[in-house]
Amino acid sequence: MRYFGSSGIRGIVNEKVDPDLSMKIGKAIGSLYDSVVIGKDPRPHGGMIETALISGVLSQGCDVYRAGMVSTPTLAYSTRRFDCGIMVTASHNTAEYNGVKLWNPDGRSFDTDQMELVERLIDEPPKPVSWDEVGKIYAHRTSIEDHKDEILNIFGTDHDLKVIVDCANGAGCSITPYILQEMGCQVVALNSNPDGRFPAHDPEPIEDNLQDLKNTVLDSGADLGLAHDGDADRLVGYDKEGRFLGGDQLLALFTSQFSKKVVVPVNSSMVIEELAEEVVRTKVGDVFVAEKIKEEDAQFGGEPSGTWIFPEMSYAPDAVYAAAFLVNLAGEIDISKKVEELPEYPRKKGGFHVDGRYKLMKKLKNIYKEDLDPERLNFVDGIRIEYDEGWGLIRASGTEPKIRLTAEAKDESSLTSIYGDMKNKIQEMVR
Repeated sequence: MRYFGSSGIRGIVNEKVDPDLSMKIGKAIGSLYDSVVIGKDPRPHGGMIETALISGVLSQGCDVYRAGMVSTPTLAYSTRRFDCGIMVTASHNTAEYNGVKLWNPDGRSFDTDQMELVERLIDEPPKPVSWDEVGKIYAHRTSIEDHKDEILNIFGTDHDLKVIVDCANGAGCSITPYILQEMGCQVVALNSNPDGRFPAHDPEPIEDNLQDLKNTVLDSGADLGLAHDGDADRLVGYDKEGRFLGGDQLLALFTSQFSKKVVVPVNSSMVIEELAEEVVRTKVGDVFVAEKIKEEDAQFGGEPSGTWIFPEMSYAPDAVYAAAFLVNLAGEIDISKKVEELPEYPRKKGGFHVDGRYKLMKKLKNIYKEDLDPERLNFVDGIRIEYDEGWGLIRASGTEPKIRLTAEAKDESSLTSIYGDMKNKIQEMVR
């Protein structure tokens, strides 16, 4: 059975993700490794999932080190001291969701082979060890300090900026405001009390959820506004003019600082080819971006969703490091001016709720193969269609029952045409 999506195992609590599945995941991991570090975001059911995971891990004779409530990049960074890391989180999803992300010591999340092995072990759980070989539980309380100290060692403490940080009541409140303050910034933290019900706004850092951040940046004359999702593996922001720095803008901005070789997924802008000497495109998902960064020895990788991977720090998406990087950059250049200078093309995104999304994708691939020149098609992840004036992408969501559409073109007329063609094909098939 398939359990993993594009970013771990995730679902509504006590429907897809429950103590039974969590214990089976724990048994699978415990049978493969000798030591595991585990952390969680502040969701109210995180303790239930974490406890079941721990029980499964211990039953296989593997020791568990509990890091407590930490950000995902903090947990991934801590994994370098252990055989494996387990993060209990549903990232940017709303409060009824939870899930599990699995990490290697180098900061990469589990690759395809590792995920398939875990899935086999979930379906056929290994036998427990004898009573006298059960694993032990230890506290691991230095995760946040270790992560913070490494970032401060890189960026220093002489940054005189005013920064507003929206932590979304998530795990980022345990680290990001403190790092920026120690970097020398005047920090105003919004929604900085951990509450996994996310009372201020939904944890996905999209512009509609961040109007308070924008207003605070403008009203206070701040140099920068930053926003995390629920587990702080994503970062977006606002410049001092109140311009939204979403995933596409930050991907272009970061790429402009790492111009030799970057890795981006198939749903990222064609602008990237104009900014980097070499661009490697991969499947959507931080695991695939991280794999290629390591394989290609690239300088940087990122996704339009707001996940950023800096291999000098880790192969994990690290929005805490990205926040410090952006603050450091803002001290060196005028970010507002730089963003204005970067090329930008109109884009459009949308989606359809589709229960049989994978079957529909197979049918769509056959239709496009019949209709278009193969050189215009890229099936590395979904269907990317290249046109002279732009491109379109149709792909199944890895975490939700949706078909997602993305289009980008050199002008609005071409954009409408590319997006409309994809939309019409899907509507015809789901009627």
